[in-house]
Amino acid sequence: MSAAEPWVQDGNAALLTDFYQLTMLQAYWRERMEEEAVFSLFARRLPATRNYLLACGLEDVLRYLEALRFDDEALEYLSTFEQFSADFLAWLAAFRFTGHVHAVPEGTPVFANEPILEVMAPIPQAQLVETFVMNQVHLQTVLASKATRVVEAARGRAVVDFGLRRMHGTDAGMKAARAFHVAGVAATSNVLAGRVYGLHVTGTMAHSYVQAHDEEMDAFRAFARLYPDTTLLVDTYDTLEAVRKIVRLALEMGDAFRVRAIRLDSGDLAELAFGARRILDGAGLQGVEIFASGGLDEHAVDRVVRTGAPITGFGVGTGMGVSADAPSFDVAYKLTSYAGRGRLKLSPGKPILPGRKQVFRMEENGQAVGDVIARAEEDLPGRPLLAPVMMSGERLPAGRADLDQARARAREEIERLPARVRALEPADPPYPIELSAALESYTREMTDVAMKETP
Repeated sequence: MSAAEPWVQDGNAALLTDFYQLTMLQAYWRERMEEEAVFSLFARRLPATRNYLLACGLEDVLRYLEALRFDDEALEYLSTFEQFSADFLAWLAAFRFTGHVHAVPEGTPVFANEPILEVMAPIPQAQLVETFVMNQVHLQTVLASKATRVVEAARGRAVVDFGLRRMHGTDAGMKAARAFHVAGVAATSNVLAGRVYGLHVTGTMAHSYVQAHDEEMDAFRAFARLYPDTTLLVDTYDTLEAVRKIVRLALEMGDAFRVRAIRLDSGDLAELAFGARRILDGAGLQGVEIFASGGLDEHAVDRVVRTGAPITGFGVGTGMGVSADAPSFDVAYKLTSYAGRGRLKLSPGKPILPGRKQVFRMEENGQAVGDVIARAEEDLPGRPLLAPVMMSGERLPAGRADLDQARARAREEIERLPARVRALEPADPPYPIELSAALESYTREMTDVAMKETP
């Protein structure tokens, strides 16, 4: 059993890669192939249940690129593989990322074939980072995109992240809380994410706490005395009877009663919310809010909100935490240029747009009406989305935007999208994306070159 640290950290992240990245790296080195390459990361297509994706994960990519090193332990481990020569490992000891990155800012809605980021670096560097870059952008974009739908369905009511315990590992739990914040989620139950990212942390109580007391009223009384502004869980036994106990507790505690809300976690949430509201209001407890949770996703939240139920917030767990309906998208990180010449693939169903690119978002009266994917050097109508965020291995100011800026940007950018694109159902028609004439011409030119070189 290895004694190596099982957690991914800056010091060992260089090994968080696919083995073939390292064998290709040595092959590039042997062949002295080190001219500049351009790799583009994009979604080939959107999931059927997504009208757009919300770009997220850039911060972790840039941190990784800045810190990328093969330390002595990594080099010692790689020396156990017969594929790697001693002189290659000596070269690897000095390996650093010295390239450039252009990207759309986190919190930007993106569509199929639009670059989320582009890496420009000597080909060994640009190749090696593929696995980590894809991993982080894919995960956080998947989760941010799901969370935007839940936030949209809640129509201004608070959404709280309850998903940590069922997410796919600890890194996913951390990065999910971060992505959810960008997407507009109000708070998280994840305490470590609160510390690391400065998120608002909140929570209520579990059924086990109520069960552990001989009487439900004893549980409510003890918790409310210890945490006066708390939320009490009322569905362990009989939901509406538990709400009546909250009323009795208010009478018992008098001015000391400061319970902020009750939580419904099962049953017909809308019906129970109406019933609970009648009981609370009838006792003069109009200030006690109703919070709902329990197997929710954007569709369940939407159904409850459409009833007009008096619910002021939703705790959403597994469905959002694993993006259950669309846990992945067809992400690609592909070579689009090497040594100054555009590169592409002719594989069926997997097209690549050659060269560096820019995306122009066209807007009318403050609303996005369509995007044009263009060559990087073009200057077209519309707002350019990709900007330099790293130069020569060091972050630029645009690569240091904080999390709250990304959250504000996401809110503004999503509000600019047409209503049909923000909706939960598939957009009809879909948001329009087209290629510039120059990019279409260059793609045809590079296709002709590739076909001529194919025996």
